[in-house]
Amino acid sequence: MLSASNQMQRTQLFQDLFRDYSGPCFGIRSADGWSWYSSQNQQPQCTFVIKSSAAWHALLKNPTDRTLGEAFINQDLDVEGDLFAAFPPVRHLYQHAGSTGHAILRTLWRSSSDLAQWFRYGRQHSIERDRTSISYHYDLSVDFYRTWLGPTLAYSCAYFRDPGEGLENAQANKLELICRKLALAPSQRFLDIGCGWGSLLLHASSRYGADAYGITLSQEQADVTAKRITHAQLEDKCRVELRDYRTIPELQTHFDKVASVGMFEHVGMKNLRDYFTIVMRMLSPDGLFLNHGIARSAGCAPAKDSFMDKYVFPDGELVTLGEVLEAAESVGFEVRDVDNLRIHYEQTLRLWVQNLQKNIEAVLKTVPERTYRIWLLYMAGSAYAFQQGNIELYQVLLARPGKTLPGFTMRENWYQDWTTASSKAAVW
Repeated sequence: MLSASNQMQRTQLFQDLFRDYSGPCFGIRSADGWSWYSSQNQQPQCTFVIKSSAAWHALLKNPTDRTLGEAFINQDLDVEGDLFAAFPPVRHLYQHAGSTGHAILRTLWRSSSDLAQWFRYGRQHSIERDRTSISYHYDLSVDFYRTWLGPTLAYSCAYFRDPGEGLENAQANKLELICRKLALAPSQRFLDIGCGWGSLLLHASSRYGADAYGITLSQEQADVTAKRITHAQLEDKCRVELRDYRTIPELQTHFDKVASVGMFEHVGMKNLRDYFTIVMRMLSPDGLFLNHGIARSAGCAPAKDSFMDKYVFPDGELVTLGEVLEAAESVGFEVRDVDNLRIHYEQTLRLWVQNLQKNIEAVLKTVPERTYRIWLLYMAGSAYAFQQGNIELYQVLLARPGKTLPGFTMRENWYQDWTTASSKAAVW
């Protein structure tokens, strides 16, 4: 137990640190019996539980997203109550404890060339290293992902036509919206770059009659997608292949429509122009390309040596919307539409976290508790980052310049007769 004098000193320290704090009420409880609350008049929405000296060091000596994240996944630090309510006080701590000054999760998405050598090898964003990085994140058992993604297995921002809409319908909405923006039609050749577990491929071929081809760097995703294609009896309309986007030109074919959903974050700034150049080469003269990906706010500094980079998305790199549009236009694309789904991604992540917590027993049958805590922190923190506007989710629709596409210029065409479309949206 702490002496009365030490308890008073610690209490005074936190009163000074949080003197001008205006966020949700929170508490701190230590294994040595000491506790403190940011307000004596409100119930705490969350309580930080300090279980070891390592957690105290992370909290007071070196509070960064990585040190605090490691304390959390190592169970030196825990959060009782609402996990989302933990981020405002941590942000305040960063800003008042002499640390980097960045808000929580502002630094989680790394876009520098620093290396986390402990598991990586090779040149950053080389084909070999990208394959290793993708495998690290995506080659967990599909049973783990299914517990919180649900039956759609769609691991990207959903689209909520109503704030109270369920995750499954919202993901079906997203698949439908992408196909509508691309004006997908029967027998058109459709390429899905980074196809995940195949949800968009299946939607494009079963609902729109497209000849769909998907690529991924994850062996687990390729295997699951192939099984889903067989189960849906779409072998004549759908196929998947383990392939890097940089080798697509080897196919020596063109596609009428191309989508990239949730893989853009792995491309890297130095490969940005090459990425758009390759898609331009593969696109038919009247083709359309929809790029769906996360971008960091222009006012949010690139992160270095972050928790996200080490434990979640090795070599993940976020660029700004301006950099995306400049790179696309520099290789000849015309920007037809830009849609910010930031609020939709915050809601998506909150529902994923809810599912992860609700299905913890099933989750822990597929992964160790440490992995569970990594993903819990990553997704809750990402939701907070979207809420704060530190990161955004953009759907950017691109075309070759000067082409006139019938019925395309009116946005309302994407949203007409939606009830009928939604009721037909399939889940596999």
